Amino acid sequence: MIKSEIANIRQSYTKASLDEKDLEKNPINQFEKWFQEAVSSEIDEVNAMTLATVDRNNHPDARIVLLKSIHEGGFVFFTNYNSAKGRHLEVNNNATLVFFWKELERQVRIKGQVQKIDAKDSDTYFYSRPRESQLGALASDQSNEILSREKLEEKYAKYLAEPISNIKRPEHWGGYIVKPNIVEFWQGRASRLHDRMQYERSADKHWEVKRLQP
Repeated sequence: MIKSEIANIRQSYTKASLDEKDLEKNPINQFEKWFQEAVSSEIDEVNAMTLATVDRNNHPDARIVLLKSIHEGGFVFFTNYNSAKGRHLEVNNNATLVFFWKELERQVRIKGQVQKIDAKDSDTYFYSRPRESQLGALASDQSNEILSREKLEEKYAKYLAEPISNIKRPEHWGGYIVKPNIVEFWQGRASRLHDRMQYERSADKHWEVKRLQP
């Protein structure tokens, strides 16, 4: 049974609306418009997004990752290719991203296919990171078991003692791009009559827009 104190949690959404006439023709442009409004609102971790994947046994999984760029019509994030998410994408490259900016009462869902970005682009981002983050990528076999925190810190200290010139991007770390087929923009409205506008890529690669019921 759902506890009443949870079931009674409610939020009234009244800050904005989303109308067809206000939409950009391309969902990437619409996302960039909303993203800039979120940045201007000084939302914490504005680029945090849920990444949902499916493993080889068709079990869904999800975690928060960070959007690092919008490139060639897709959404780019970086991770360890041998991590759980990397292993999932190796066998099933379908994925979903979710952004939720509660301060603006907005959500964006992005469904598409994922592929690795060019190694040179991964190099560019890796070497732009703080040295501590570079070393963390080297020290961590992400998603794999380790005996203790101390063991992890020992691995980190080993790389910390290396000259900066010796630090190279590991081949198992780099970027992915999510190429969208469906993008949905959700704007909270009063009485739970939310605005939901969905872009879907047609067979001829054009974007078709429809309003969904809340």
